[in-house]
Amino acid sequence: MAKKKVDDPRKIVANNKKARHDYVIEDVFEAGLVLSGTEVKALRMGRASLTDGYAAIDRGEAWLENVHIPAYFQGTWNNHAPRRRRKLLLHREEIARLESKSREKGHTLIPLSLYFLDGRAKVEIALARGKKEYDKRQTLREQQDMREAQRAIRHKEMLG
Repeated sequence: MAKKKVDDPRKIVANNKKARHDYVIEDVFEAGLVLSGTEVKALRMGRASLTDGYAAIDRGEAWLENVHIPAYFQGTWNNHAPRRRRKLLLHREEIARLESKSREKGHTLIPLSLYFLDGRAKVEIALARGKKEYDKRQTLREQQDMREAQRAIRHKEMLG
């Protein structure tokens, strides 16, 4: 597992931990988000869930759907809806490329992480292909074998 960089300027709010288990990640994009004020405040408190979220391209615009940002508890009557559609800010060429790739069989757009970068909310979306059940088992087996090999190497180094 890769260690977090010390000089990483991102303040991570939410990660989609199951994404790498359920999907094969083919390409990753960083997109800005169009948010309301109470959504930003709720995110700054570290509250969000990406588990059921996905991105979709609709009439040349990218949208983040089904991502849960809970209502800001100090908000008033103008609080946001927790699972509303949120517009993604991407370049036109990126949207066109994502649209053509996501139409291929088995491909989807999923959010990997939600974070702040220089005070702006960003989401990392991935073009992904769903794994079959046997692929998931194979990946788990490879990870377990790698862990056992690392453990054996450490044990051998300790003994001399």
